[in-house]
Amino acid sequence: MTRILTVTLLFLMSGLRAATAQQDPGVWVQVEAQPSLREAQDRAQAYANSLPDVNGFRMNSGWYAIVLGPYLRGDAEQVLRVYRAEGQIPSDSFIAFSNTLGQQFWPVGANVLNRGAVAPPVESEVQSEQNLTEVQPESADETRSEALQNERLLTAQERKDLQTALQAAGFYNSTIDGAFGQGTRRSMGDWQRFTGYEPTGVLTTLQRQALMDEYNAPLISVGMARYSDDKAGIAMDMPLGAIEFDQHKAPFAHFQSSTDLGAKALLISQDGNKSTLRALYDVMQSLEIVPLNGPRELKGDRFTLEGRGNGIVSYTQAKLLNGQIKGFTLVWPEGDDDRRIRVLAAMASSFETTEAVLDAAAGADVEQRIDLVSGLQVRKPRLSRSGFFADANGTVLTVSEAADSCARITLDGDQEVEVAWTDANLGVSVLRPRQTLAPISVAEFSADRPRIQSEVAVSGYSYQGALGAPTLTYGKIADIRGLNGEEGIKRLALSAQPGDAGGPVFNDSGNVVGMLLPTPSEGRTLPDSVSLSASVERLTDILTQAGVSGQSGQETAQISPNELNRRAAGMTVLVNCWD
Repeated sequence: MTRILTVTLLFLMSGLRAATAQQDPGVWVQVEAQPSLREAQDRAQAYANSLPDVNGFRMNSGWYAIVLGPYLRGDAEQVLRVYRAEGQIPSDSFIAFSNTLGQQFWPVGANVLNRGAVAPPVESEVQSEQNLTEVQPESADETRSEALQNERLLTAQERKDLQTALQAAGFYNSTIDGAFGQGTRRSMGDWQRFTGYEPTGVLTTLQRQALMDEYNAPLISVGMARYSDDKAGIAMDMPLGAIEFDQHKAPFAHFQSSTDLGAKALLISQDGNKSTLRALYDVMQSLEIVPLNGPRELKGDRFTLEGRGNGIVSYTQAKLLNGQIKGFTLVWPEGDDDRRIRVLAAMASSFETTEAVLDAAAGADVEQRIDLVSGLQVRKPRLSRSGFFADANGTVLTVSEAADSCARITLDGDQEVEVAWTDANLGVSVLRPRQTLAPISVAEFSADRPRIQSEVAVSGYSYQGALGAPTLTYGKIADIRGLNGEEGIKRLALSAQPGDAGGPVFNDSGNVVGMLLPTPSEGRTLPDSVSLSASVERLTDILTQAGVSGQSGQETAQISPNELNRRAAGMTVLVNCWD
C-alpha cells in the first residue's frame, strides 16, 4: 500500500508541476549585463556554447541582460546554486523577474517572455523515495488560523517590510503602513496565486520567508552582511560577497572588488570641522570614482555626492558630528540600478558610528604619488593642451583637438568654457568662457610680416600641467609657408612638446605672431626640431568669424626675457578636455 501511495504522489506532483509550469511565466537567473548590444551578443553566445536556456533581453536601464530560464522559482534557485557551485556562472548571479526585461535580442528572432516556465536543466531538490511517505500536503505548513496567529507576532517594521516586498513584486500599490487591511490581504492572495499557493490572503511563516527572500534577492546575491571597523568607528551592512577590505589610508577604509562585478566602497572617518568637511567635499569631486555628472550638495554639517559616467555610478554621504566626519562611498557599475539602489538603501539605513576615529597617520607607508589622494586616483583630463587669451572677456584660442568630443572643457582645471567657433581645416578653435573672465594679459597680434630666421618663443604647458605654469621654448622661423607651401602656416625651427600645441608664438617685441599647431600625424615622422604655426592673418579671420576682435600690438624694441615671461604667464592657459 505504501508503495502505491508513493507512486501515486510522484505522479500527482509531476502532473501538478507540469501544469504549473505552463501557467507560470517563471523567473530568470541573471548571469551578466553588458552596456552594448555587441558585447552582450558575444557573451550570450559564449554562455550558449555550454549552457541551455540562454536568453538575452534589453533591460529597462538600457543595458543588455543575459539570463537563463524561465524556470519556476524553486527550480531557478536550484539552477542558481548548482551553476554557482560548478563555476559555470558568476558568483554574483541572481534571480531576476520579467518586469525588468524588455525586447529580446538573443536568440535572434525569439520571444520567450510569455511562454511559461521550462523544465530545469539540473536535478530538482525532490525528497527521496524513502521520505515520500512523509510528504504532507502544503496546508501542513500552517492553517489559515495558525498563520493569522503567527502574523500577530510580527513587529511593525516586519509588517511594513512585507508590504514593501509585495509592492516591489508588483502586487501592492497602496500606503506602506503595516496595517493589513483589505488591500494588503488582496495583494497577499494575488501573490499566493501567482506563486502557486492557495490564495488565502494570509501568508504562512514559510510564505513570508519566500516573499522576503524574493524581495531581498538583490542583497543576497552580493552577500549583504554586517561589517564593523573598530579603527574607523563605523558599523554598517555592506555587500561583502562583492567587495573585500583592502587597506586603511586616512581618511578612508578602502574596499576593493572581489568579483567581476567591479563594485568598490569607502568608509570615511576623520576628525574635523566645517572647513575640513568642505575640503573633503572638494577633494572627493576631483577623484575618478566620482564622475562629473550627477547631483551634489553641501549643506551645513553634511554633504552628498552622486556621479554617473565612465561605466560607474557612485554615491557619497558624509556628516560632521561632535568634531568627527563619518560617511561612506559606494561605487557600482552602470546598468545594474535595481541592485545598486537596494544595496545603497541598506547601507544608508544601517549606518552607525562609535566614538573611535581613523588615525590620521593610517596608511602613511603606502605608495605616494602626485596623482593619488589617500590611495585614490585623481581624475585626469583625456587631453591637455595650451591656449591663450585673445580678448579682455577671456575668449581663448587653442587647437581643435583640445575641444573635440569633450564632455567638459576647462581652463586651468576649473573655469568652464564652450566652443564658439572651429576652423576644421586649420585645426583651430575659439573657446568662450561660461562666465566672463579678467585675464592678466591679452594677446597683442603683430601687424608686421615675420622674417625668416627671426627669433621666436612659444609659451605652452609642455608637460600638460605637471609643472603648474607655462614654459617658454625658443626657436626661429624657418619658412613663412607650410611644408607643402600652404599659406597661413609658418614652419618653425623649434623643438616642442605635444602639450605646447595651442600656445602663442611671440616675436622678440612680445607680440603674438602665430599659434603653435600639433605635429602632423599623417604617417610621417618629422624631425624633432620642426614645428608648425598658424599665421596671425588666419587667427584674426577665425576670431572675426566667432565675433571677436583681436588686439593689434605696436612693434617696439626687443623686450627682456623676464618681461616676455611675465606676458606669457598672464596670457597662456591650460586647456583640459574631460570625458
